[in-house]
Amino acid sequence: MAKHDETQKTWTEELTLDAGQVVGKVKELIAQGNVRRLIIRRPNDEVLFEVPLTAGVAVGSAAVLLAPVLAAVGALAAVLAEVKIQVVRVGEK
Repeated sequence: MAKHDETQKTWTEELTLDAGQVVGKVKELIAQGNVRRLIIRRPNDEVLFEVPLTAGVAVGSAAVLLAPVLAAVGALAAVLAEVKIQVVRVGEK
């Protein structure tokens, strides 16, 4: 498992997506491997869902372990027209 230390930095980016794009984008972000946390928000910035992700989880394993999370994200997206995803990443300095 990767360890967060002084050689790694954390940064945040925010994406605004149509509801139909959310589950696919979340799967894509999980597959990238450097995402530590996903925060799903309404357009008014109210937090709907927060998902901490573990470093070093294999992509295939992540999909199986996070299937309930993806189902919940899909259900949230079904009732909203647009959502914001805040992505917290970790990488080398």
